Amino acid sequence: MASITLDHIGKNYTPEVTVIRDLTFDIRDGEFMVFVGPSGCGKSTVLRMIAGLESITSGTMKIGERVVNDVHPKDRDIAMVFQSYALYPHMTVYDNIAFGLQIRKIPEDEIKRRVQEAADTLGLNAFLDRKPKALSGGQRQRVALGRAIVRNPSVFLFDEPLSNLDAELRVHMRAELSKLQRKLKTTTVYVTHDQVEAMTMGHRIAVLRPCGSDPKVSNLTQVGTPMEIYDTPANLFTAGFMGTPKMNLLKARLSDDGHDVLFYGVRMPVSAPFKAAAQKYRGKDVILGIRPEHVGAAHEVDWKGDCAVSGPVEILEPLGHEVLVYFDVQGTTLAGRLRSHQALPGPGETISMVVQTEAMHLFDPATEQRLA
Repeated sequence: MASITLDHIGKNYTPEVTVIRDLTFDIRDGEFMVFVGPSGCGKSTVLRMIAGLESITSGTMKIGERVVNDVHPKDRDIAMVFQSYALYPHMTVYDNIAFGLQIRKIPEDEIKRRVQEAADTLGLNAFLDRKPKALSGGQRQRVALGRAIVRNPSVFLFDEPLSNLDAELRVHMRAELSKLQRKLKTTTVYVTHDQVEAMTMGHRIAVLRPCGSDPKVSNLTQVGTPMEIYDTPANLFTAGFMGTPKMNLLKARLSDDGHDVLFYGVRMPVSAPFKAAAQKYRGKDVILGIRPEHVGAAHEVDWKGDCAVSGPVEILEPLGHEVLVYFDVQGTTLAGRLRSHQALPGPGETISMVVQTEAMHLFDPATEQRLA
């Protein structure tokens, strides 16, 4: 196993086209690290730089204690699983898994042992004689995983490996991958744009965004555990990206004494974590963040006495165990959750919802950073 260190990593395709800028963080030995972000944020490019499939323009990358900037991919002791299964259609499952070992001249007895171990781990024993065309999508994905596992690498790299699977199979494979990583304890880097995958699988998450043209802006917005990222987003990008549905982000102002947040004619007392920061920003504009689960019907929630907002319903999204409601507050759409699906309001009807004060987030609209 091995740690991975990215020290001011940059990637330019031309002097004018920068895709990765000043990426600095560590991936710990044995950790399951997830890169998450929108399309075009550079997450797959970073993964390919770790693999050696993309050159590094600036900075230093280490796997373990070894600098690998100029090390050939085959000499980095990594195994990569791509979005495409990339199986050889004319080979059996056994031969697909064994192929990488065979070209390395591993003894046949050792190959058989490793393939059998991988098949036992992934539940592929019944399919070893089949060819890929006779397998389901999930089985093919497991074969691709088996091909990586038999290598016993220091690092596993996964580039959106579940994106081609249907929803039910994705959930199943998510759990299987997490169990497999816990069993093998191999350092793992996983790329996805799916927030649910990131939250449920990663020991830690690195949230990435396009770096744009500003030379001071890095792709990395925050690194932390799933709940750190969710509960204390460091900036507006992380706050707006992580969460389904996304956080309500509202233009607001702190009162002149710094004790209240004022938005759309509503006055909300500043929560305890922000009281000190609010004194520094009193009388100034801020961005107020409230997650939809902290906006609920008064008769359904246990945060009585907090401030209320109301407006006409725009959309209802019944999910069975709850209903997402989107309603208009002075020209801005807010999202909330209803726990009951009985006697739901119709589109256009006015609904009154209670906001949980203690769950607020406050951001500086100029720097887009969380108030500290």
